Amino acid sequence: MNTRNQDSIPRLLLVEDDMTSQQFFQVALQRLPARVDISQSCADARQHANDLRHDLWLIDANLPDGDGAALLRQLRQTHPDIPALAHTADSSADTRTRLLQAGFHDVLVKPLGAQTLLGAVRSLLAHNPGTSRLDSMQAAPDWDEATALDALNGQQAHLNALRGLFLSELPSTHDAVISACRQQDAGALRSQLHRLQASCGFVGASRLALAVRQLQQAPESPMARQQFSTAVEALLR
Repeated sequence: MNTRNQDSIPRLLLVEDDMTSQQFFQVALQRLPARVDISQSCADARQHANDLRHDLWLIDANLPDGDGAALLRQLRQTHPDIPALAHTADSSADTRTRLLQAGFHDVLVKPLGAQTLLGAVRSLLAHNPGTSRLDSMQAAPDWDEATALDALNGQQAHLNALRGLFLSELPSTHDAVISACRQQDAGALRSQLHRLQASCGFVGASRLALAVRQLQQAPESPMARQQFSTAVEALLR
C-alpha cells in the first residue's frame, strides 16, 4: 500500500545502477533537501514505487534488466500522476525524442553538474504537476457553479439548459472514451477527450475536467480510467 511522506521534504526515487552516478545524484539531491530512495534495477524500482509514494522519479535510460522508457510506462499504469526525469549518457537527438515521447518531462545528459540537476528537479517540484493532482481531484466539486455562471454572465437558465444537454450526451461519450482506450485507438480517444474537455469547461464540471486531463496524459493507466468513470458516475447520479 502506498504511503505518502508526512512532512514537507519531497521524496524522490533514483533509479541508477552505476555506483559513482548514484553517489553524485544522492549527494546533490540531498541539498534540496530531499529524501532519496535508490533502486538499481527495474524490478527494484517497481517495488519501491509500490511501497512508497514519491514526488518525483529520476530514471536511468538503460538498466541491467530493462529500458528506462519501458519502466516508466509500467510505473504509470498505477501511478499516472508522478513526474519523471530521464538521465542518460547518450546525447543523441533520437534518444532524447524517444524518452520525451515515453512520458519523461525532461532528459538530463550525463555527466551533468549539480546545479543543472537541481534546477531541473526544483522546476518540476515547484510546478508540482503530479503530486497535487489526485488531491486536487478529490477536493474538486462535481459542479463549479460560480465559474460556470461567470462564463455565462450569470444566466442560470442558460446554464441549466447546457447542463441538461451535457448530461444527456455524457453516457454515450463515456462509453466512446472507454472503448477507444480498450482498442488503443489514440486518434478517437484524443478527439473524444478534446471535445469533452471543452464541454466540461462550459458547464463547470470541474472534477470531470481534471479526470479528463489525467486520462489525456496517461490513457493506458487503469487508475486514470477508473477515476474518469467515477467522475462521470458522480455527475449522473
